[in-house]
Amino acid sequence: MISKKICKFLAFLVLLPVLCFADTIMVKESAPEVYVVKKGDTLWDISNMYLDKPWLWPELWRTNIHITNPHLIYPGDELRLVKNAAGEIVLEVVRDEPKLEIKLSPEGKKTSKFVEPIPALPWSVIRPYVENESVMSKDDYDRYPYVLGDSDGAVRYATDSVVLSKASRRKNEDLQIVRKQNELYDMEGNFLGLQVRHVAEAKLINTDLDKQSLIKIVDAKLEVKRADKIIPADRSLPADIVLTAATEQTGFIIDDLEQHNLLGKYNVVILDLGNEEIVPGTIMGIYSQGPTIIDGPQPKYEGETAAIRSAFNIGDEINQPAFKVGEIIVFKTFEKASYALITKSAKVIRKGMIVAKP
Repeated sequence: MISKKICKFLAFLVLLPVLCFADTIMVKESAPEVYVVKKGDTLWDISNMYLDKPWLWPELWRTNIHITNPHLIYPGDELRLVKNAAGEIVLEVVRDEPKLEIKLSPEGKKTSKFVEPIPALPWSVIRPYVENESVMSKDDYDRYPYVLGDSDGAVRYATDSVVLSKASRRKNEDLQIVRKQNELYDMEGNFLGLQVRHVAEAKLINTDLDKQSLIKIVDAKLEVKRADKIIPADRSLPADIVLTAATEQTGFIIDDLEQHNLLGKYNVVILDLGNEEIVPGTIMGIYSQGPTIIDGPQPKYEGETAAIRSAFNIGDEINQPAFKVGEIIVFKTFEKASYALITKSAKVIRKGMIVAKP
């Protein structure tokens, strides 16, 4: 069900000129006529280099029969801005045959692989959240075993510590120790899940214990504590992210991963949109809407101390228009929430701001 706050926002969204027109390809005047893709580039940075609306990136390749997937760009590719037969500005690519990279391991072994395409987003920023951080239901979190203690009677544990835990029915050797960081609620107060933080990587030690297990901590990012949960490690790699603009999806920023009050570019926020509503790679605009104004001889903001409303002095409610103040890209989704990276911000981003089509 759409909340009253969302309904008010949608009523004023159409007032924004940026959303009143169909998306058109407008190449920036500063866009380079020739650009050679470098290792360390991201697809998002390059598309921003060429377009004010980077989610229209695939449209720049619409007549290039040699590019089947405009999201796969490689270091060494030479991008060229040209005009096609219809007079439209498009991108062409000059690409050598895929090259093999030869790497030498510490043991002296040679391995070879093809050069990887550049990532859609800055992997160094989002990698910890993609690999380790998650949102769980309370039932899922409660059913996992937990750390009990160790033979020395310590209450905190670090890398190489061996701890005793409750036994699990599944004997996964690769484990992850996690801790509940926060409870997540939508703007109506509905519980969405538990924000769970990665604490350490661990290994199961094979023993003949029946109701307990011995766990060795192999890489602690934080101090491990008693009652921290132990879950199977997920080594699967995320699917390639394809950038696409949101259409009808609308939601709120309900939190961030570090519990900061003031957020900006490259901070990670949590949205109240789950995997049935949104997919990784979805680009959304961030919108800020000022408080409702109570009109009268002395206009007041709704909720302001002096704005006393009664049956004798109600005043008209004026809902302010929402202004776009930034952009995000969703990169990880869960059942009822998702993680998104702030890629652009014109002002401080806060909890409660609305996200919608860019």
